[in-house]
Parts: sequence; C-alpha cells; structure tokens
Amino acid sequence: MRDGLFISFEGIDGCGKSTQVARLAKCLKGQGHEVVCTREPGGTRISEKIRMILLNPANTELAPITELLLLEASRAQLVQEVILPALERGAIVLSDRYADSTSAYQEAGRALQHAEVVQANKLGTCGVEPDITFLMDMNPHEALARAMEHGADRIEAAGIAFQERVRQGYLTLVKEYPNRIQVIDASRSLEEVSISIDQVLAKELDRREVHHD
Repeated sequence: MRDGLFISFEGIDGCGKSTQVARLAKCLKGQGHEVVCTREPGGTRISEKIRMILLNPANTELAPITELLLLEASRAQLVQEVILPALERGAIVLSDRYADSTSAYQEAGRALQHAEVVQANKLGTCGVEPDITFLMDMNPHEALARAMEHGADRIEAAGIAFQERVRQGYLTLVKEYPNRIQVIDASRSLEEVSISIDQVLAKELDRREVHHD
C-alpha cells in the first residue's frame, strides 16, 4: 500500500532543480513531514557508482543504448532500495530527476527509439510514477550558462543544440501528462519560482487530506 507522496523535479541542466528540492525539503520538514530526498542518476551506493560512469567527461565512447541501460539499472536500484520503502511508510519523496529525464535526454536528445525508451522506463521504474512533476522550464542558453559555471559533466558538454532537443522533449511530455507535469517558469527569481511550486503543492496536500478524511 502506497501512502506517501512522490514528487519529481525535471528540466534541462542549470534550471535550478537541485536548489528547489533542497528548499522544499526544508520547508516540508518544518511542517512535520517525513521527507526523503534523492537524485538521478544516483541515490544509493550502487546507483552512485553508475552515476560516476554516466557523467564522467572521459567516457566519450559511451553508446546511447548503453547510457539508457545504465540509467535504468541505477533507477531500479533506487526505486527498490529508497523510493518504494519511503512511500510505503507515508513519506514525501523528492527526486531530482526521474523517468521523464530519460524520455527527454535519451529519446529526444540522443534520438533513441520511443518504444525502446518506454519499455526501459517501465523496467527501471518498477511501475512507480510520481504524483506530481515540476518541470523547471527555461531558455537553454541561459540554463547552460548557469550549469557551465560549475564545470561541465559529460551530459552538459553535449552542447546547446542537444539541450534544445531535450527541452522540446520535455514540452512534448507535458502534452502527454498535463495533469501530472506542472510547468514552472524557472527564468524568474528564486522567490517567484518557490511560490509557484508551493501553491501547486499546497493544493495537492489539501486534496489528499480531504480524501483521507
């Protein structure tokens, strides 16, 4: 039985996801909620080792299909070890990236076949989907400039055209899942972005409280 709330944050590199995950976690903990924060790829001992392979700039020979399978292996371990147990005990899980990243980056960005990515995501997620996804949307030029300030990993080094394709991939997902994916204009100030996220989440928490009553 799944009683918790699963929230994922998505967007191109440099959009401010990690900042919002940390802020929201602090806010929710202050309200008395149990909060579990995680990230993709990574989030467990095994998954973090896979992350090192995926993001290492030296691994230029990594084939797109290999990248996909490594991502799903990392995700499956994360779901089984962290996400599912947390949801089953009623916690709020905040994930910095999840399966939508694979659809945007590997399908739209790397041009893998849609059917391959869908099937791989089914295996990697073990059927666990977010209740809410915040898509932090912004201009790829601005986002990549932010990301490069901290040094480029293998994905960020793919360049602006790649990030443009990824962004379009995300916007396609919004049309497929309009109820789950909430688009947030991430080009605004930190405070404005935070308010938008908090408003959406407050409605969901109120809805769940009424439903449980």
